[in-house]
Amino acid sequence: MFFPGFYFDPMYFVFALPALLLAFYAQFKVQSAYRKYSRVANRLGITGLEAARRLLSASGLSYVSIEGIPGEMTDHYDPRTKTLRLSAGVARSNSVAALGIVAHEVGHAIQDANAYMPLRLRSGLVPVVNIGSWLGPILFVIGWILNAFDLALLGVIAFAGSAIFALITLPVEWNASERALKMLRRTGLVAEDELEGAKSVLSAAALTYVAALAQAISTLLYYIFLLSGFGGRRRE
Repeated sequence: MFFPGFYFDPMYFVFALPALLLAFYAQFKVQSAYRKYSRVANRLGITGLEAARRLLSASGLSYVSIEGIPGEMTDHYDPRTKTLRLSAGVARSNSVAALGIVAHEVGHAIQDANAYMPLRLRSGLVPVVNIGSWLGPILFVIGWILNAFDLALLGVIAFAGSAIFALITLPVEWNASERALKMLRRTGLVAEDELEGAKSVLSAAALTYVAALAQAISTLLYYIFLLSGFGGRRRE
């Protein structure tokens, strides 16, 4: 007999371990690429903040504000407030890695300006996913303990939003990276050899979103696996 969250279940690792290993590998690739190219200065010597201003201006997005944000690699674009938030390590750095990260976030700003549908869909799902990601497992466990199949099923459905969100995130991030590389080439902010460095950083970052999708799907499949044996769970 097994109550999720109360007892160790070896079957969980059958579902979770591959995704977990992929997540560790993705983080290793990101950190490795970032460390390598954060030490490579771009030939123009411009900082991430300067690059952000140039790219936003060149894209007709001068209305987008730029703010600082604590942490490392916490950079992001907020479509709600039209704000580009840059970490100090990126804003002040003149590295190839910084330019790649900045261009990627400006790519999201362009998506927002062009009403890119996957971005709008992802933004719309944020409130639902924020609730479902923590409420789903709770409903499932309560349903499991009370032997209430419908409640457990509702928990699985609520958690499924996390997998859908992760799936929609992939094209959003890939498209932003494609836009970033085109912008960097078109504006001449990086030389061709520097572009390869920026591409390496963005490709490594993309792998983390693949890992996030794998983790969400593996957890969802685990819940479905438990749900499939729900009927005979207490027959002893």
